[in-house]
Amino acid sequence: MTGRTRPFAAFEWMIAWRYLRAKRAEGGVSVMTWISLIGIALAVFAMVATLAVRSGFRAQFVDTILGANAHATIYAAAHPDGQGGLSRTIPNYAAMTARVEKVPGVTTAAPLIKGEVMATANGRNAGVQVYGIRLKDLENIPLVAHSDKATGSLKNFDQGIALGTGVAANLGVTVGDHVRLISPEGVKTAFGVSPRVKAYKVVYIFSAGRWDIDQTRVYMPFAEAQSYFNREGVADQIEVMTADPDHVTQLVPKLLAAAGQGAMAWTWKDASGSFLEALTVEDNVMFVILALVVTIATMNIVSGLIMLVKNKGRDIGILRTMGLTEGSILRVFFICGASTGLVGTVIGVVLGCLFAIYINPIFSFVNYWAGGGVWDPSIRGIYSLPAKLEFWDVGKAVILSLGLSFVITIFPARRAARMNPVEALRYE
Repeated sequence: MTGRTRPFAAFEWMIAWRYLRAKRAEGGVSVMTWISLIGIALAVFAMVATLAVRSGFRAQFVDTILGANAHATIYAAAHPDGQGGLSRTIPNYAAMTARVEKVPGVTTAAPLIKGEVMATANGRNAGVQVYGIRLKDLENIPLVAHSDKATGSLKNFDQGIALGTGVAANLGVTVGDHVRLISPEGVKTAFGVSPRVKAYKVVYIFSAGRWDIDQTRVYMPFAEAQSYFNREGVADQIEVMTADPDHVTQLVPKLLAAAGQGAMAWTWKDASGSFLEALTVEDNVMFVILALVVTIATMNIVSGLIMLVKNKGRDIGILRTMGLTEGSILRVFFICGASTGLVGTVIGVVLGCLFAIYINPIFSFVNYWAGGGVWDPSIRGIYSLPAKLEFWDVGKAVILSLGLSFVITIFPARRAARMNPVEALRYE
Protein backbone atom coordinates (compact mmCIF):
# COMPACT_ATOMS: atom_id res chain seq x y z
CA MET A 1 0.00 0.00 0.00
CA THR A 2 3.05 2.24 -0.26
CA GLY A 3 2.33 3.08 -3.92
CA ARG A 4 -0.16 5.61 -5.11
CA THR A 5 -3.77 4.42 -5.11
CA ARG A 6 -6.56 5.70 -7.26
CA PRO A 7 -8.84 8.25 -5.58
CA PHE A 8 -11.89 6.89 -3.79
CA ALA A 9 -10.68 3.31 -3.93
CA ALA A 10 -12.82 0.50 -2.54
CA PHE A 11 -10.92 0.28 0.73
CA GLU A 12 -11.53 4.01 1.38
CA TRP A 13 -15.27 3.49 1.04
CA MET A 14 -15.04 0.43 3.29
CA ILE A 15 -13.24 2.32 6.05
CA ALA A 16 -15.65 5.26 5.81
CA TRP A 17 -18.64 2.92 6.00
CA ARG A 18 -17.23 1.22 9.12
CA TYR A 19 -16.72 4.61 10.77
CA LEU A 20 -20.28 5.71 9.93
CA ARG A 21 -21.73 2.51 11.40
CA ALA A 22 -19.51 2.51 14.49
CA LYS A 23 -21.28 2.99 17.80
CA ARG A 24 -20.14 5.49 20.36
CA ALA A 25 -18.61 2.74 22.50
CA GLU A 26 -16.40 1.85 19.53
CA GLY A 27 -15.21 5.40 19.08
CA GLY A 28 -17.84 6.31 16.49
CA VAL A 29 -20.43 9.06 16.44
CA SER A 30 -23.47 7.35 14.99
CA VAL A 31 -25.83 9.54 17.03
CA MET A 32 -24.29 12.72 15.62
CA THR A 33 -24.46 11.22 12.14
CA TRP A 34 -28.17 10.58 12.52
CA ILE A 35 -28.74 14.06 13.90
CA SER A 36 -26.88 15.58 10.94
CA LEU A 37 -28.78 13.44 8.44
CA ILE A 38 -32.18 14.23 9.92
CA GLY A 39 -31.36 17.95 10.15
CA ILE A 40 -30.30 18.16 6.51
CA ALA A 41 -33.33 16.14 5.38
CA LEU A 42 -35.73 18.43 7.25
CA ALA A 43 -34.01 21.58 5.99
CA VAL A 44 -34.06 20.43 2.36
CA PHE A 45 -37.67 19.28 2.75
CA ALA A 46 -38.63 22.72 4.07
CA MET A 47 -36.85 24.45 1.18
CA VAL A 48 -38.37 22.25 -1.55
CA ALA A 49 -41.88 22.44 -0.04
CA THR A 50 -41.73 26.20 0.50
CA LEU A 51 -40.38 26.91 -2.98
CA ALA A 52 -43.08 24.66 -4.48
CA VAL A 53 -45.84 26.50 -2.61
CA ARG A 54 -44.33 29.83 -3.60
CA SER A 55 -44.21 28.82 -7.28
CA GLY A 56 -47.73 27.41 -7.10
CA PHE A 57 -49.16 30.54 -5.53
CA ARG A 58 -47.52 32.79 -8.12
CA ALA A 59 -48.60 30.54 -11.01
CA GLN A 60 -52.20 30.28 -9.83
CA PHE A 61 -52.40 34.00 -9.11
CA VAL A 62 -51.15 34.86 -12.60
CA ASP A 63 -53.29 32.18 -14.24
CA THR A 64 -56.46 33.50 -12.63
CA ILE A 65 -55.59 37.03 -13.70
CA LEU A 66 -54.92 36.04 -17.29
CA GLY A 67 -57.74 33.50 -17.42
CA ALA A 68 -60.51 35.85 -16.30
CA ASN A 69 -59.28 39.32 -17.24
CA ALA A 70 -58.03 41.10 -20.31
CA HIS A 71 -54.29 41.16 -20.94
CA ALA A 72 -54.59 44.81 -22.00
CA THR A 73 -57.42 47.32 -21.92
CA ILE A 74 -57.81 50.30 -24.25
CA TYR A 75 -59.58 53.41 -22.97
CA ALA A 76 -60.46 56.71 -24.58
CA ALA A 77 -59.20 60.03 -23.25
CA ALA A 78 -61.83 62.43 -21.92
CA HIS A 79 -63.60 64.29 -24.74
CA PRO A 80 -66.71 66.53 -25.01
CA ASP A 81 -69.94 64.55 -25.04
CA GLY A 82 -71.97 67.16 -26.93
CA GLN A 83 -73.99 68.11 -23.85
CA GLY A 84 -71.46 70.34 -22.18
CA GLY A 85 -69.79 67.53 -20.27
CA LEU A 86 -66.90 65.14 -20.71
CA SER A 87 -67.11 61.51 -21.68
CA ARG A 88 -64.62 58.66 -21.89
CA THR A 89 -66.73 56.34 -23.99
CA ILE A 90 -65.65 55.01 -27.39
CA PRO A 91 -68.20 55.92 -30.10
CA ASN A 92 -66.41 54.15 -32.97
CA TYR A 93 -65.74 50.98 -30.99
CA ALA A 94 -66.49 48.57 -33.84
CA ALA A 95 -63.87 50.08 -36.17
CA MET A 96 -61.36 50.43 -33.34
CA THR A 97 -61.89 46.81 -32.29
CA ALA A 98 -61.30 45.63 -35.84
CA ARG A 99 -58.06 47.62 -36.13
CA VAL A 100 -56.74 46.43 -32.78
CA GLU A 101 -57.55 42.81 -33.59
CA LYS A 102 -55.29 43.00 -36.65
CA VAL A 103 -52.20 43.85 -34.56
CA PRO A 104 -49.70 40.94 -34.68
CA GLY A 105 -49.75 39.11 -31.34
CA VAL A 106 -53.39 39.97 -30.55
CA THR A 107 -55.71 36.97 -30.42
CA THR A 108 -59.01 38.73 -29.70
CA ALA A 109 -60.33 42.24 -29.05
CA ALA A 110 -63.74 42.86 -27.50
CA PRO A 111 -65.78 46.01 -26.77
CA LEU A 112 -67.00 46.16 -23.19
CA ILE A 113 -69.54 48.02 -21.10
CA LYS A 114 -68.67 48.23 -17.42
CA GLY A 115 -70.69 49.46 -14.47
CA GLU A 116 -71.32 48.98 -10.78
CA VAL A 117 -74.83 48.27 -9.54
CA MET A 118 -76.67 46.65 -6.67
CA ALA A 119 -78.06 43.16 -7.16
CA THR A 120 -80.99 41.96 -5.06
CA ALA A 121 -82.87 38.68 -4.73
CA ASN A 122 -84.63 36.80 -1.93
CA GLY A 123 -84.36 39.86 0.29
CA ARG A 124 -80.55 39.89 -0.02
CA ASN A 125 -78.37 42.59 -1.55
CA ALA A 126 -74.88 42.57 -3.04
CA GLY A 127 -72.74 45.17 -4.79
CA VAL A 128 -71.58 43.79 -8.13
CA GLN A 129 -69.59 44.80 -11.20
CA VAL A 130 -71.49 44.28 -14.43
CA TYR A 131 -69.53 43.52 -17.61
CA GLY A 132 -71.48 43.98 -20.83
CA ILE A 133 -69.91 41.67 -23.39
CA ARG A 134 -70.78 39.78 -26.56
CA LEU A 135 -71.33 36.03 -26.30
CA LYS A 136 -68.50 35.17 -28.69
CA ASP A 137 -66.11 37.29 -26.62
CA LEU A 138 -67.28 35.76 -23.34
CA GLU A 139 -66.56 32.32 -24.76
CA ASN A 140 -62.91 33.39 -25.20
CA ILE A 141 -62.47 33.93 -21.43
CA PRO A 142 -61.14 30.50 -20.30
CA LEU A 143 -61.87 30.53 -16.58
CA VAL A 144 -65.41 31.80 -17.15
CA ALA A 145 -66.54 29.91 -20.25
CA HIS A 146 -64.77 26.68 -19.24
CA SER A 147 -65.15 26.81 -15.47
CA ASP A 148 -64.93 23.42 -13.73
CA LYS A 149 -67.64 24.43 -11.25
CA ALA A 150 -70.01 26.06 -13.76
CA THR A 151 -73.75 25.40 -13.86
CA GLY A 152 -76.15 26.35 -16.62
CA SER A 153 -75.20 27.04 -20.23
CA LEU A 154 -73.71 29.99 -22.07
CA LYS A 155 -75.89 29.15 -25.05
CA ASN A 156 -78.71 30.99 -23.25
CA PHE A 157 -76.54 34.00 -22.42
CA ASP A 158 -78.56 36.35 -24.68
CA GLN A 159 -81.61 35.57 -22.55
CA GLY A 160 -80.20 36.54 -19.17
CA ILE A 161 -77.01 37.11 -17.18
CA ALA A 162 -74.06 35.10 -15.83
CA LEU A 163 -73.05 35.31 -12.16
CA GLY A 164 -69.99 34.37 -10.17
CA THR A 165 -70.51 31.64 -7.59
CA GLY A 166 -69.95 34.10 -4.77
CA VAL A 167 -72.64 36.46 -6.08
CA ALA A 168 -75.06 33.57 -6.51
CA ALA A 169 -74.36 32.32 -2.98
CA ASN A 170 -74.75 35.77 -1.43
CA LEU A 171 -78.10 36.27 -3.17
CA GLY A 172 -79.25 32.68 -2.66
CA VAL A 173 -80.04 32.10 -6.33
CA THR A 174 -79.35 29.36 -8.84
CA VAL A 175 -79.78 28.88 -12.57
CA GLY A 176 -83.33 29.78 -13.60
CA ASP A 177 -83.91 32.30 -10.77
CA HIS A 178 -84.26 36.03 -11.37
CA VAL A 179 -82.04 38.80 -10.00
CA ARG A 180 -82.91 42.50 -9.96
CA LEU A 181 -80.18 44.96 -10.84
CA ILE A 182 -80.49 48.50 -9.52
CA SER A 183 -78.45 51.28 -11.12
CA PRO A 184 -78.42 54.85 -9.75
CA GLU A 185 -77.88 56.18 -13.29
CA GLY A 186 -81.22 55.29 -14.81
CA VAL A 187 -83.86 57.09 -16.82
CA LYS A 188 -83.53 60.86 -17.20
CA THR A 189 -86.81 62.65 -16.48
CA ALA A 190 -87.91 66.22 -15.96
CA PHE A 191 -87.48 65.69 -12.24
CA GLY A 192 -83.93 64.31 -12.56
CA VAL A 193 -82.44 60.89 -12.97
CA SER A 194 -84.42 58.01 -11.49
CA PRO A 195 -82.75 54.70 -10.59
CA ARG A 196 -83.11 51.93 -13.13
CA VAL A 197 -84.41 48.63 -11.84
CA LYS A 198 -84.64 45.56 -14.05
CA ALA A 199 -84.92 41.85 -13.41
CA TYR A 200 -82.77 39.32 -15.28
CA LYS A 201 -82.84 35.56 -15.44
CA VAL A 202 -79.74 33.72 -14.24
CA VAL A 203 -78.62 31.43 -17.07
CA TYR A 204 -75.04 30.63 -16.06
CA ILE A 205 -73.04 30.50 -12.82
CA PHE A 206 -69.25 30.22 -12.96
CA SER A 207 -66.20 30.08 -10.72
CA ALA A 208 -63.04 31.77 -12.01
CA GLY A 209 -60.88 30.43 -9.15
CA ARG A 210 -60.48 33.90 -7.62
CA TRP A 211 -62.54 34.85 -4.60
CA ASP A 212 -62.75 38.55 -5.49
CA ILE A 213 -63.96 37.80 -9.05
CA ASP A 214 -66.55 35.23 -8.00
CA GLN A 215 -67.88 37.56 -5.29
CA THR A 216 -68.48 40.59 -7.50
CA ARG A 217 -68.65 39.81 -11.22
CA VAL A 218 -71.76 39.66 -13.38
CA TYR A 219 -71.78 39.31 -17.18
CA MET A 220 -74.57 40.82 -19.27
CA PRO A 221 -75.14 40.73 -23.06
CA PHE A 222 -73.42 43.69 -24.71
CA ALA A 223 -76.50 45.16 -26.38
CA GLU A 224 -78.53 44.88 -23.17
CA ALA A 225 -75.72 46.56 -21.20
CA GLN A 226 -75.69 49.46 -23.69
CA SER A 227 -79.38 50.01 -23.04
CA TYR A 228 -79.21 49.46 -19.28
CA PHE A 229 -76.29 51.83 -18.70
CA ASN A 230 -77.36 54.47 -21.25
CA ARG A 231 -74.45 53.64 -23.56
CA GLU A 232 -76.37 53.37 -26.83
CA GLY A 233 -73.93 53.27 -29.75
CA VAL A 234 -70.77 53.41 -27.59
CA ALA A 235 -68.49 51.20 -25.52
CA ASP A 236 -66.57 51.95 -22.32
CA GLN A 237 -63.37 50.12 -23.28
CA ILE A 238 -61.87 47.47 -25.49
CA GLU A 239 -60.38 44.39 -23.86
CA VAL A 240 -57.48 42.73 -25.64
CA MET A 241 -56.22 39.15 -25.34
CA THR A 242 -52.70 38.40 -26.57
CA ALA A 243 -50.75 35.30 -27.52
CA ASP A 244 -47.90 36.15 -25.13
CA PRO A 245 -49.23 37.90 -21.99
CA ASP A 246 -45.77 38.04 -20.39
CA HIS A 247 -44.60 40.45 -23.11
CA VAL A 248 -47.82 42.43 -23.44
CA THR A 249 -45.99 45.64 -22.54
CA GLN A 250 -44.09 45.45 -25.83
CA LEU A 251 -47.40 45.46 -27.72
CA VAL A 252 -48.71 48.65 -26.11
CA PRO A 253 -47.23 51.08 -28.71
CA LYS A 254 -48.73 49.02 -31.55
CA LEU A 255 -52.09 48.84 -29.78
CA LEU A 256 -52.19 52.59 -29.28
CA ALA A 257 -51.20 53.19 -32.91
CA ALA A 258 -54.01 50.92 -34.09
CA ALA A 259 -56.56 52.41 -31.69
CA GLY A 260 -55.93 55.93 -32.92
CA GLN A 261 -55.54 59.36 -31.38
CA GLY A 262 -56.72 59.85 -27.81
CA ALA A 263 -56.43 56.18 -26.86
CA MET A 264 -54.79 54.95 -23.65
CA ALA A 265 -53.75 51.45 -22.65
CA TRP A 266 -53.58 49.63 -19.32
CA THR A 267 -52.07 46.15 -19.07
CA TRP A 268 -52.48 43.39 -16.51
CA LYS A 269 -48.93 44.07 -15.36
CA ASP A 270 -49.85 47.69 -14.64
CA ALA A 271 -52.75 46.49 -12.51
CA SER A 272 -50.91 43.72 -10.64
CA GLY A 273 -47.27 44.74 -11.03
CA SER A 274 -46.82 45.96 -7.45
CA PHE A 275 -48.20 42.71 -6.05
CA LEU A 276 -45.95 40.63 -8.30
CA GLU A 277 -42.94 42.70 -7.24
CA ALA A 278 -43.87 42.14 -3.61
CA LEU A 279 -44.02 38.39 -4.31
CA THR A 280 -40.57 38.56 -5.90
CA VAL A 281 -39.10 40.32 -2.86
CA GLU A 282 -40.78 37.79 -0.56
CA ASP A 283 -39.41 34.94 -2.68
CA ASN A 284 -35.85 36.25 -2.41
CA VAL A 285 -36.07 36.80 1.34
CA MET A 286 -37.60 33.37 1.85
CA PHE A 287 -34.85 31.72 -0.16
CA VAL A 288 -32.16 33.46 1.92
CA ILE A 289 -33.83 32.37 5.18
CA LEU A 290 -34.18 28.78 4.00
CA ALA A 291 -30.59 28.80 2.75
CA LEU A 292 -29.49 29.78 6.26
CA VAL A 293 -31.55 26.90 7.69
CA VAL A 294 -29.82 24.47 5.32
CA THR A 295 -26.44 25.97 6.26
CA ILE A 296 -27.09 25.49 9.96
CA ALA A 297 -28.20 21.90 9.34
CA THR A 298 -25.06 21.08 7.38
CA MET A 299 -22.91 22.51 10.18
CA ASN A 300 -23.84 19.45 12.21
CA ILE A 301 -21.67 17.46 9.80
CA VAL A 302 -18.64 19.47 10.93
CA SER A 303 -19.40 18.76 14.59
CA GLY A 304 -19.83 15.07 13.91
CA LEU A 305 -16.65 14.81 11.83
CA ILE A 306 -14.55 16.69 14.37
CA MET A 307 -15.70 14.26 17.05
CA LEU A 308 -15.08 11.33 14.72
CA VAL A 309 -11.53 12.52 13.94
CA LYS A 310 -10.82 12.96 17.63
CA ASN A 311 -12.14 9.48 18.51
CA LYS A 312 -10.36 7.84 15.61
CA GLY A 313 -6.96 9.42 16.23
CA ARG A 314 -5.39 6.03 17.08
CA ASP A 315 -6.87 4.46 13.93
CA ILE A 316 -5.56 7.34 11.80
CA GLY A 317 -2.07 6.85 13.22
CA ILE A 318 -2.16 3.11 12.51
CA LEU A 319 -3.45 3.64 8.97
CA ARG A 320 -0.71 6.17 8.28
CA THR A 321 2.01 3.84 9.54
CA MET A 322 0.57 1.13 7.30
CA GLY A 323 1.17 3.37 4.32
CA LEU A 324 -2.06 5.30 3.72
CA THR A 325 -1.38 8.71 2.27
CA GLU A 326 -2.79 12.01 3.51
CA GLY A 327 -5.03 11.99 0.46
CA SER A 328 -6.52 8.63 1.37
CA ILE A 329 -7.23 9.73 4.94
CA LEU A 330 -8.79 12.96 3.64
CA ARG A 331 -11.02 11.04 1.25
CA VAL A 332 -12.12 8.59 3.95
CA PHE A 333 -13.44 11.36 6.17
CA PHE A 334 -14.72 13.32 3.19
CA ILE A 335 -16.83 10.27 2.26
CA CYS A 336 -18.16 10.14 5.82
CA GLY A 337 -19.38 13.74 5.75
CA ALA A 338 -20.45 13.87 2.10
CA SER A 339 -22.43 10.64 2.43
CA THR A 340 -24.42 12.11 5.30
CA GLY A 341 -25.16 15.22 3.26
CA LEU A 342 -26.06 13.20 0.17
CA VAL A 343 -28.45 10.84 1.94
CA GLY A 344 -30.06 13.70 3.88
CA THR A 345 -30.51 15.69 0.67
CA VAL A 346 -32.12 12.77 -1.16
CA ILE A 347 -34.53 12.13 1.71
CA GLY A 348 -35.39 15.83 1.93
CA VAL A 349 -36.02 16.12 -1.82
CA VAL A 350 -38.25 13.04 -1.81
CA LEU A 351 -40.28 14.31 1.15
CA GLY A 352 -40.56 17.80 -0.37
CA CYS A 353 -41.74 16.45 -3.72
CA LEU A 354 -44.29 14.17 -2.05
CA PHE A 355 -45.57 17.12 -0.02
CA ALA A 356 -46.02 19.20 -3.18
CA ILE A 357 -47.72 16.36 -5.06
CA TYR A 358 -50.12 15.46 -2.24
CA ILE A 359 -50.60 18.96 -0.84
CA ASN A 360 -54.39 18.91 -1.23
CA PRO A 361 -55.07 15.84 0.97
CA ILE A 362 -52.40 16.99 3.43
CA PHE A 363 -53.94 20.44 3.68
CA SER A 364 -57.44 18.96 3.97
CA PHE A 365 -56.26 16.86 6.91
CA VAL A 366 -54.66 19.88 8.59
CA ASN A 367 -57.79 21.93 8.02
CA TYR A 368 -59.96 19.14 9.46
CA TRP A 369 -57.65 18.67 12.45
CA ALA A 370 -57.69 22.43 13.14
CA GLY A 371 -61.47 22.59 12.95
CA GLY A 372 -61.61 24.45 9.60
CA GLY A 373 -60.92 28.03 8.68
CA VAL A 374 -57.17 27.57 8.17
CA TRP A 375 -57.31 29.10 4.69
CA ASP A 376 -59.39 32.26 4.21
CA PRO A 377 -59.96 32.93 0.47
CA SER A 378 -61.19 36.46 1.18
CA ILE A 379 -57.68 37.34 2.36
CA ARG A 380 -55.55 35.24 0.01
CA GLY A 381 -57.74 35.56 -3.07
CA ILE A 382 -57.59 31.88 -4.07
CA TYR A 383 -59.52 28.96 -2.64
CA SER A 384 -56.77 26.49 -1.74
CA LEU A 385 -53.06 26.26 -1.02
CA PRO A 386 -51.36 25.54 -4.36
CA ALA A 387 -47.99 23.90 -5.02
CA LYS A 388 -46.04 23.59 -8.24
CA LEU A 389 -42.79 21.68 -8.53
CA GLU A 390 -40.26 23.55 -10.64
CA PHE A 391 -37.10 21.76 -11.78
CA TRP A 392 -34.94 24.78 -11.00
CA ASP A 393 -36.39 25.17 -7.49
CA VAL A 394 -35.57 21.56 -6.65
CA GLY A 395 -32.18 21.97 -8.34
CA LYS A 396 -31.35 25.01 -6.19
CA ALA A 397 -32.13 23.09 -3.02
CA VAL A 398 -29.99 20.12 -4.13
CA ILE A 399 -27.06 22.29 -5.25
CA LEU A 400 -27.12 24.33 -2.05
CA SER A 401 -27.34 21.32 0.26
CA LEU A 402 -24.76 19.17 -1.51
CA GLY A 403 -22.44 22.10 -2.13
CA LEU A 404 -22.41 23.07 1.55
CA SER A 405 -22.11 19.45 2.67
CA PHE A 406 -19.11 18.82 0.43
CA VAL A 407 -17.34 22.11 1.17
CA ILE A 408 -17.60 22.09 4.96
CA THR A 409 -16.57 18.41 5.07
CA ILE A 410 -13.17 19.28 3.62
CA PHE A 411 -11.95 21.18 6.70
CA PRO A 412 -12.26 18.41 9.35
CA ALA A 413 -11.13 15.87 6.73
CA ARG A 414 -7.95 17.89 6.11
CA ARG A 415 -7.36 18.05 9.85
CA ALA A 416 -7.52 14.26 9.98
CA ALA A 417 -5.22 13.91 6.97
CA ARG A 418 -2.57 16.20 8.45
CA MET A 419 -2.55 14.46 11.83
CA ASN A 420 0.96 13.34 12.82
CA PRO A 421 0.88 9.54 13.27
CA VAL A 422 3.62 9.73 15.92
CA GLU A 423 1.59 12.19 18.03
CA ALA A 424 -1.53 10.10 17.48
CA LEU A 425 0.15 6.94 18.80
CA ARG A 426 2.35 8.51 21.49
CA TYR A 427 0.01 7.78 24.39
CA GLU A 428 -1.43 4.51 23.02
